[in-house]
Amino acid sequence: MGNNNVSKSIKEASLLDAVIPLILLIIMMGSAVYLFSDNSSYGPNQIALLMAMGIAAIIGLKNGHQWKDIEQGIIKGISMSLGACLILFAVGSLIGTWMLSGTVPTLIYYGLALLNPQFFYAASCLICAVVAMSIGSSWTTAATVGVALIGVATGMDMSLAITAGAVVSGAYFGDKISPLSETTNLAPAIAGTDLFEHIRYMLWTTIPSFIIALVLFVILGFTADTSATGARIEQMQAVLANSFELGVHLLVPLVILLTLAIKKMPAFAAVSIGALLGGIWAVLFQSNLVTSLNTSEYSGAVAQLIVVWTALFDGVVFSTSDENLNSLLSRGGMSSMLNTVWLIICAMSFGAVLEHVGLLKRIVATLLKGADTIGSLVSRTILTCFGTNIITADQYISIVMPGRMYQTAFTDKGYHQLNLSRSLEDGGTLTSPLIPWNTCGAYMHSVLLVHPFSYAMFTFFNLINPILAIIYAYVGIKILKLDPPKVTVKPSV
Repeated sequence: MGNNNVSKSIKEASLLDAVIPLILLIIMMGSAVYLFSDNSSYGPNQIALLMAMGIAAIIGLKNGHQWKDIEQGIIKGISMSLGACLILFAVGSLIGTWMLSGTVPTLIYYGLALLNPQFFYAASCLICAVVAMSIGSSWTTAATVGVALIGVATGMDMSLAITAGAVVSGAYFGDKISPLSETTNLAPAIAGTDLFEHIRYMLWTTIPSFIIALVLFVILGFTADTSATGARIEQMQAVLANSFELGVHLLVPLVILLTLAIKKMPAFAAVSIGALLGGIWAVLFQSNLVTSLNTSEYSGAVAQLIVVWTALFDGVVFSTSDENLNSLLSRGGMSSMLNTVWLIICAMSFGAVLEHVGLLKRIVATLLKGADTIGSLVSRTILTCFGTNIITADQYISIVMPGRMYQTAFTDKGYHQLNLSRSLEDGGTLTSPLIPWNTCGAYMHSVLLVHPFSYAMFTFFNLINPILAIIYAYVGIKILKLDPPKVTVKPSV
């Protein structure tokens, strides 16, 4: 007799199967934004992602997948984001203690004194680019220099959306061309190219895109209304000086953190050390402030410990004469990142189910059909990376998955793999912070306190670079072909 416990055969997903969860997700996400506006990322988007995940799981069950296997796929998908979640918690602690220690207020104070309002957006972009290129991390750049620049923008009455766009543009430019960056190393590793050849080849699309972005930020700076800026800057500086002990020595935690990043210390460890240093600096240099924030029954060193401890897990709350400054500085703590972690877990769960039951593979296979020219190959690679960022909510997956899918497509058509590695970064790395539920978009929202839908239209570098790369491909500019194989002709006898 045959075995009655033969497992049900798994059917290949149809294109209709693949697009149903995506269409329903788009409808639910659109409804969430319409109904809840900026609050859509604080619960409504998470429900939409989980509902879409459930629909994808039902389709997988219909095609013969077992629930226990789908569940294992979800667990695996979530586990891939745990490293990012740990960094988020550490960044929350760092923001809390750096506010308390006066590190961020000092950066804001000096930024208000040094930055010209008309060149502020361009300068913000350039500063973040230099820092990110030095340390190879857009996330650390945004959490340190980016937070301070948002504070400076508040003091100058400049647009926070444009400032966030400038911070993201600069941070991702520096991250993209830094040999210390994880994504810059990942893309050539997946495509099978050399790291420094990959960086040199990216410069042809990256540098022109960045120059155009800087010009646009200069134009926006000159068209901004700065008539009341001088009085506002003096007012905010006075409040900062009265509330904190300010000085260059308070920037030591920032210098140490950047040094650890340059030395390639893992981000979680480096940011955690930076957060603890902020707590120590708060006790050493802001003792009066720390004491004033104490609401416990204890006094002395124990009271200071409680305030610093609270800053690590729940941030700080300031009460100055400037309400805008209060809302800017009263933040931080691990608890401030819980909603972002919730969003990331839901998004990764949705992407994991799509991948596990074969829906994502079906979509990419459809996209590959008819890709005959280098223009269509590059454009489809970039669009696939962007789509993967939307679906799987993770920039690493948006590089790895399309990289594997298109790995042989370029060489089969006679084009060098450098075209692929550059396209993976143009489409994967740069579009990730534009999507609110992507790990990068959610992170930027949590750190800069500006919604990705608000700053996305001002991330000029991130928007221009993929478009310029596609134009290059169709026109044939800096497209590297494989050398034709040498043919040895034997002399006739």
